[in-house]
Amino acid sequence: MPKGYWIARVDVRDPERYKDYVAAAKPAFEKYGAVFLARGGAHTQLEGPVRARNVVIEFPSHQAAVDCYNSPEYQIAAKIRQEVADAEMVVVEGI
Repeated sequence: MPKGYWIARVDVRDPERYKDYVAAAKPAFEKYGAVFLARGGAHTQLEGPVRARNVVIEFPSHQAAVDCYNSPEYQIAAKIRQEVADAEMVVVEGI
Protein backbone atom coordinates (compact mmCIF):
# COMPACT_ATOMS: atom_id res chain seq x y z
CA MET A 1 0.00 0.00 0.00
CA PRO A 2 1.45 3.40 -0.96
CA LYS A 3 2.20 5.82 1.83
CA GLY A 4 0.52 9.21 2.10
CA TYR A 5 2.24 12.55 2.58
CA TRP A 6 1.11 15.90 3.88
CA ILE A 7 2.90 18.73 2.13
CA ALA A 8 2.36 22.03 3.89
CA ARG A 9 3.69 25.50 3.15
CA VAL A 10 3.23 27.90 6.06
CA ASP A 11 3.83 31.51 7.04
CA VAL A 12 3.53 31.83 10.81
CA ARG A 13 2.15 35.19 11.97
CA ASP A 14 2.31 34.50 15.73
CA PRO A 15 5.22 32.19 16.68
CA GLU A 16 4.20 31.97 20.35
CA ARG A 17 0.65 30.79 19.58
CA TYR A 18 1.96 28.50 16.84
CA LYS A 19 3.55 26.50 19.65
CA ASP A 20 -0.01 25.84 20.89
CA TYR A 21 -0.85 24.43 17.46
CA VAL A 22 2.16 22.12 17.52
CA ALA A 23 1.21 20.81 20.97
CA ALA A 24 -2.46 20.38 20.02
CA ALA A 25 -1.61 18.52 16.79
CA LYS A 26 0.70 16.01 18.47
CA PRO A 27 -2.01 13.54 19.60
CA ALA A 28 -3.43 13.30 16.07
CA PHE A 29 0.01 12.80 14.56
CA GLU A 30 0.78 10.04 17.06
CA LYS A 31 -2.61 8.35 16.52
CA TYR A 32 -2.20 8.23 12.73
CA GLY A 33 1.48 7.23 12.58
CA ALA A 34 2.91 10.51 11.29
CA VAL A 35 6.64 10.73 10.62
CA PHE A 36 8.10 14.19 9.97
CA LEU A 37 10.47 14.17 7.00
CA ALA A 38 10.90 17.95 6.76
CA ARG A 39 9.83 20.50 9.34
CA GLY A 40 10.89 24.01 8.53
CA GLY A 41 14.60 24.44 8.00
CA ALA A 42 16.54 25.94 5.14
CA HIS A 43 15.01 25.97 1.69
CA THR A 44 15.91 27.29 -1.74
CA GLN A 45 13.32 29.00 -3.93
CA LEU A 46 13.43 27.60 -7.45
CA GLU A 47 10.12 28.66 -9.01
CA GLY A 48 6.97 30.43 -7.89
CA PRO A 49 6.05 31.96 -4.56
CA VAL A 50 7.39 30.48 -1.34
CA ARG A 51 6.40 30.43 2.30
CA ALA A 52 8.78 30.61 5.23
CA ARG A 53 8.05 27.11 6.59
CA ASN A 54 7.79 23.91 4.55
CA VAL A 55 6.68 20.62 6.08
CA VAL A 56 6.51 17.06 4.74
CA ILE A 57 4.85 14.42 6.91
CA GLU A 58 4.73 10.73 6.00
CA PHE A 59 1.76 8.53 6.93
CA PRO A 60 1.28 4.76 6.54
CA SER A 61 -1.26 5.38 3.75
CA HIS A 62 -3.01 8.12 1.80
CA GLN A 63 -6.19 7.37 3.76
CA ALA A 64 -4.38 7.68 7.10
CA ALA A 65 -3.11 11.10 6.03
CA VAL A 66 -6.62 12.26 5.11
CA ASP A 67 -8.11 10.72 8.25
CA CYS A 68 -5.55 12.49 10.41
CA TYR A 69 -6.48 15.86 8.93
CA ASN A 70 -10.20 15.21 9.35
CA SER A 71 -9.89 13.77 12.87
CA PRO A 72 -11.46 15.61 15.80
CA GLU A 73 -7.99 15.72 17.39
CA TYR A 74 -6.40 17.51 14.44
CA GLN A 75 -9.35 19.82 13.82
CA ILE A 76 -8.80 21.32 17.28
CA ALA A 77 -5.21 22.06 16.25
CA ALA A 78 -6.24 23.28 12.79
CA LYS A 79 -8.43 25.99 14.31
CA ILE A 80 -5.42 27.31 16.23
CA ARG A 81 -3.18 27.16 13.14
CA GLN A 82 -5.72 28.99 11.01
CA GLU A 83 -5.78 31.84 13.55
CA VAL A 84 -2.00 32.27 13.69
CA ALA A 85 -0.66 31.20 10.28
CA ASP A 86 -1.38 31.21 6.55
CA ALA A 87 -0.92 27.85 4.86
CA GLU A 88 -1.50 25.62 1.89
CA MET A 89 -1.76 21.92 2.56
CA VAL A 90 -2.16 18.92 0.28
CA VAL A 91 -2.12 15.15 0.73
CA VAL A 92 -0.30 13.16 -1.94
CA GLU A 93 0.01 9.43 -2.45
CA GLY A 94 3.52 8.00 -2.49
CA ILE A 95 4.91 5.60 -5.04
